[in-house]
Amino acid sequence: MIAKEYRKMLENKSAIRELSEFATARGKEIGYENVFDYSLGNPSVPVPQSFTDTCIRLLQTQDPMTLHGYSPSLGNPYFKEKVAESLKRRFHLPYTAAHIFPTSGAAAAVAHAVRCVTEPGDEVLTFAPFFSEYTPYINQSGAVLKVVPANTETFQINFSAFEAMLNEKVMAILINTPNNPSGVVYSTETIQQLAAILEAKSQEFGHDIYIISDEPYREIVFAGVDNPCISQYYANTLVCYSFSKSMSLPGERIGYLAVNPACKDAETIVQMCGQISRGIGHNCPSSLMQLACAEVIDETSDLSVYETNMNLLYEALVEFGFTVVKPGGTFYIFPKALEEDAVAFSNKAKKYDLILVPGDGFGCPGYFRMAYCIDTEKVKRSLIALRKFVETEYPSF
Repeated sequence: MIAKEYRKMLENKSAIRELSEFATARGKEIGYENVFDYSLGNPSVPVPQSFTDTCIRLLQTQDPMTLHGYSPSLGNPYFKEKVAESLKRRFHLPYTAAHIFPTSGAAAAVAHAVRCVTEPGDEVLTFAPFFSEYTPYINQSGAVLKVVPANTETFQINFSAFEAMLNEKVMAILINTPNNPSGVVYSTETIQQLAAILEAKSQEFGHDIYIISDEPYREIVFAGVDNPCISQYYANTLVCYSFSKSMSLPGERIGYLAVNPACKDAETIVQMCGQISRGIGHNCPSSLMQLACAEVIDETSDLSVYETNMNLLYEALVEFGFTVVKPGGTFYIFPKALEEDAVAFSNKAKKYDLILVPGDGFGCPGYFRMAYCIDTEKVKRSLIALRKFVETEYPSF
């Protein structure tokens, strides 16, 4: 007999992936350049040339066994040192290599982090709107994900709902800022309030509550936006990072878990990750990717195009009558649909070759996500289709 749980998951495929597949199929009919595909959060800017040059140099000059052999179970020491040095330099916290665990992207970092600080049956809270894959990430660890309803006015944390859901079974809070799908960046005030509540509740409940901070969009923050470092405000913070967005390397699956040096049992948590890997088949990311990223640790792709695209879309959406919170980062925007049913709204948009993702899977029915990691020229052309869609299907707006 095959596993029932995973077979059942086949009935609930990712809406994002299904829409992306639809866009690809439609592109074969009319040319993909004519499909305004806002479905998938796949970076649209090239990797830094320095990264490419580093890979070439390493491949030409280094021992093949070093590049392609297994790294130690806790990761390549050089990569860990370089990550720690960068975090210490940028955020003024005393990270060392002992606080870093290399992973296959931020998803693997979250998978390790939740297993470090929860037991089966414990609860993890996250805040809507949230990345829909958090549900399998958390629930398949044995913990239980609970979603705090959104504050749709600002997409900052809904603190009244949060405090009502915070109970003794909660062992971790999973946050994502800059946020997918809203593009909102949690403010310093928001993080300070969250930290104060968790410190008080940890004392009241008699156990630590951890923040698992999912930060793959940390480097994509727009001009003038307040972007606090979570670990500066809360000791028990586990940061999950990926180079997928900052260096446009999603296919290379490289990132890390960084445990705040002030966290209780920080170095033990990193050691535990090596044991967790044995159970989930992680066994370290690519040796070549660890070495290459270590060499260009503070480099990023040219991320400025995302702010350009955001401004074009935000201004057009407001002009066309949408209610939308202006993103502070990422390459996502999350407007309110022009009817209550965002699935129906997104299906109507397909007639105009606009591929929009309903917000239901993100915990916010009635909204939709646009991933604007596409060429600016294509964004501009999509606005013509978007205007036609609104004027034809929703003339009252």
